[in-house]
Amino acid sequence: MKTVKDLQVAGKRVLVRCDFNVPLKDGAIRDDNRIVQALPTIKELISKGAKVILMSHLGKVDHKDPVKLAEGLKKNTLAPVAVRLGELLGKEVVFSEETRGEKLSALVNNMKDGDVLLVQNTRFEKGETKNDPELSRAWADLADAFVMDAFGSAHRAHASTYGVPELLKAEGKEVAVGYLVEKEVVNLSKVVDCKERPYLAILGGFKVSDKIKVINSLLKKCDKIIIGGAMAYTFIKALGGNVGTSPVEMDQLDYAREMYASGKILLPVDTVCANDFDNPTEVKVVESKDIPEGFEGLDIGPKTREMYMAEITKAKTIFWNGPMGVFEKDAYQAGTVAVCKACAELKGKAFTVIGGGDSAAACKQFGYNEEFSHVSTGGGASLEMIENDGHLPGIDVIG
Repeated sequence: MKTVKDLQVAGKRVLVRCDFNVPLKDGAIRDDNRIVQALPTIKELISKGAKVILMSHLGKVDHKDPVKLAEGLKKNTLAPVAVRLGELLGKEVVFSEETRGEKLSALVNNMKDGDVLLVQNTRFEKGETKNDPELSRAWADLADAFVMDAFGSAHRAHASTYGVPELLKAEGKEVAVGYLVEKEVVNLSKVVDCKERPYLAILGGFKVSDKIKVINSLLKKCDKIIIGGAMAYTFIKALGGNVGTSPVEMDQLDYAREMYASGKILLPVDTVCANDFDNPTEVKVVESKDIPEGFEGLDIGPKTREMYMAEITKAKTIFWNGPMGVFEKDAYQAGTVAVCKACAELKGKAFTVIGGGDSAAACKQFGYNEEFSHVSTGGGASLEMIENDGHLPGIDVIG
């Protein structure tokens, strides 16, 4: 696969699909990490004398409901990203309010070598998520080359992630991955095709149904899987336990029993539970299979923390996706902190990967990001890469 470093693009128009899906509040960027992550690729292209055209989505835009559409168009503008990116690059970033048409074409035609142009939110176009051929053609016509640097969107076969590079590649034009995507592929490949064992997966989060494909895939790849978070209660219920008011997916009980029968899955033995989620009057630790009526499990208990930490200590490769409890609340973060700490202590001794999402947020919140071998920028994309044995449409189209 060609990377941005391999491109010969002096004087050429290079369309870069970035991931600028940053959190906004009242039009202000709350966390610019995704913009910072894109800088190496953008700077490389500027240094090569390319005309750099950037595209990204931001948020969700509902094209079916006129009221929601108007709200989405107002709320999810990339204009603040253009300003922040200009500050980080130390040069002007021109912003196109248009996603296609004469005004955008004029801006592209006026670009000089080394200029940077950011195009408005790709999802303002109804055809983006449908990989509309006409839209893909309009965007492909703007470019002489394409760089995919939005790993968080690589699992989507959209116009900007798939349609454009597919067209350009067919025309014999250069397509490549950026530095961010290259880093993700190199690191995640080590947990897709694991050489260093024991290989341990740590899965948390809310629903078993969200993780069925990844559990199936990991059971084939891993030596053991640790389960935490709300999804654990579906397993415990399936094995005949009492889980109080903890969330359970009744339609997943047979699947949970079948997966547990593999002998590779470890479940919590004790649980921190409370008699109310928001305003509890009683919080206590009980055996996971004996959560009282009226109580909800909200974190793994101290015995489970010790058991899971001991398992983590043995591992040579770890993939973690999903917190162990409701880590946003102080009373229920001990399980997630314990996983962070145990993985951090393996620094230099094992390969540890966080698969984006809430696990990455928790890792950052508790100050452990630098202690992991790799923290992925794409939760859904990292899971799908494991599910599909290393394949994602937005990356396969480049190869």
